[in-house]
Amino acid sequence: MTSDNQVVPNDPLTHIPVAAGAAYIERVRQLPSKFTVTLRADPDNRFNHTAVAILNGGDVIGYLPPELSRRYFDTLKGGPGLDAPGRHAPLAAVEDTGVEILIDLTGVPGTP
Repeated sequence: MTSDNQVVPNDPLTHIPVAAGAAYIERVRQLPSKFTVTLRADPDNRFNHTAVAILNGGDVIGYLPPELSRRYFDTLKGGPGLDAPGRHAPLAAVEDTGVEILIDLTGVPGTP
């Protein structure tokens, strides 16, 4: 909200949900409220051949949703990865959607 009580729209590119299953939840919950993640192509992923892994400190903490990973996969394939800011999702979002963390993809090549 602004000082005039107007709602400021959220830019969807700053609120990208990360698919983080039960295997990653302990790592996710240990992260500070704001952190940096590395996006890295994961061509060997058996579920999604254009998967983009989200790492923190070298550990996988989740994946971009498949509909987004296709957009970034080719840019990231074969490279060291790209860094992006991340943060914990608001409690209401966690309760409603199960999404624990959000990342900001503005400035990442492949972003429209």
